[in-house]
Amino acid sequence: MGRVQSATKNIVFGQIGNLVTQLLGFVLRSVFIAHLGDTLVGVNSLYTSILSVLSMAELGIGTALNYSLYKPVANKDYEKIKSYMLLYKKSYRIIGLVVAGIGLAISPFLPYLVKQPDGVTVRDLTLYYFIFLFNTVSTYFVAYKYSLVNAEQKNYIQTNIITITKMITVSLQIIVILATGNFYAYLLTAAAVELLQKIYVSHYLNRLYPYLKDKRVEKLTKEETGEVVTKTKALVLHKVGDVARLQTDSMIISSFINVTVNGFVDNYNMIMNSAANVVNIVFNSVLSSFGNLIATESKDRQYELFKVYRFAASWIYGFAAVGFAILLTPFITLWVGAERTLAFSVIGCILIDFYFKGERIVLSNFKTAAGVFEQDKYLALIQGVVNLVISIVLVVRIGLVGVYIGTIVSGLIANVTKPIIIYHVILDRKAGEYFRDSVKYCLLLVLQYGIFYGISGIIMKEITILTFLVMFVIICLVFNGIFLMVFRKAGEFQYLVTIVKGKFRKRKE
Repeated sequence: MGRVQSATKNIVFGQIGNLVTQLLGFVLRSVFIAHLGDTLVGVNSLYTSILSVLSMAELGIGTALNYSLYKPVANKDYEKIKSYMLLYKKSYRIIGLVVAGIGLAISPFLPYLVKQPDGVTVRDLTLYYFIFLFNTVSTYFVAYKYSLVNAEQKNYIQTNIITITKMITVSLQIIVILATGNFYAYLLTAAAVELLQKIYVSHYLNRLYPYLKDKRVEKLTKEETGEVVTKTKALVLHKVGDVARLQTDSMIISSFINVTVNGFVDNYNMIMNSAANVVNIVFNSVLSSFGNLIATESKDRQYELFKVYRFAASWIYGFAAVGFAILLTPFITLWVGAERTLAFSVIGCILIDFYFKGERIVLSNFKTAAGVFEQDKYLALIQGVVNLVISIVLVVRIGLVGVYIGTIVSGLIANVTKPIIIYHVILDRKAGEYFRDSVKYCLLLVLQYGIFYGISGIIMKEITILTFLVMFVIICLVFNGIFLMVFRKAGEFQYLVTIVKGKFRKRKE
């Protein structure tokens, strides 16, 4: 199966799975808020962030080993695959134990991270946390096997398993909440289903790759092990910095403001993440294809497809950011009530970071596929420090918006440095063109936002489902129409048109 076909299959299954899980997740959140309240929404969000921080113990080993698998998988070198997978297995078991140890050690400090938890005792906070911790730790004893699936460009296997599990979990959780109104039952339901999923995945992947059960495994050479260690050392700093920058906002909000506001923020994040997941499935599904591309194609070809990849991201993320700027608060108002909305200054900052995060995903994915980790190994660490310092200083002075100013500033550091590294190290070109395109895309987005802001002032004087839908249709048609008109002759757009036409021809044949 070729790169485009593999990526297409991954995208199709990914989007189907995402649509199902997001719809179910939306229903679950609605039931959760109505029956369990905003405080537990905030606690749920906070603990998810804390466990993401604990996952820092993985320290990039998975990324380094995934990159190392591309070549042996392409060459069908099963002995080498077994060797790397054994290293991966041992590493992840150690990581699981480390996460469990650190997780238990920080549990006494939970009351200091949860400000104003109305109606929730310290005992409950601790027991909730232990259930979250169990789910995270148990993942490390199975997750490593997915690396081989993904290296073979069969991401859809993992997607389908996760989708089915999510459907069962969310459906049962909705029933449990309606029947009991109990948060413990809600958490234990997910833990039980996910544990069964992990047992099934272990057996299924053993059948799919029977050679993984082979006891005779050759040791990696010192050079091969050294390469993994070198890349992991660089990724350690990336991981630490990313966690400090991306996973601490929830903890800062819960500690300095209150956990209920964290729940309000999480409602917005849920909607934005639903849209981001649709996009990220597309971009993450081609990651393994890019690994194959970089290993086999010329730099000119790599450059051509990188530009297409980046163009598509700017279009799609730009459309989402502008649409959310106009429609996100009206949607929250219609869904859970105006009392749970946030100030526009906060939303504006969140959406600025949302758009530039889209660009960073493109840059990070391409860099990861090329195995380029060391050149900016201190960058994420710098970003993490910048984010923590600015966010903590400003949240005390100006409140919630200060948290996201720190997030934006720290994120933009990567938007400037990563393109320079990619163009210089991978593509052997100067990055000036990249930044000129960035300015062009941003100016177009600002112009479009101004247009839609004016239109919404007329159409949405009163927020109803009808006016919301009318405005949504207008944004879809006008935004994409303007983008199409401006870039219809660009090489990147023409390449996308060629792919789409090719797909239609194959279906007709």
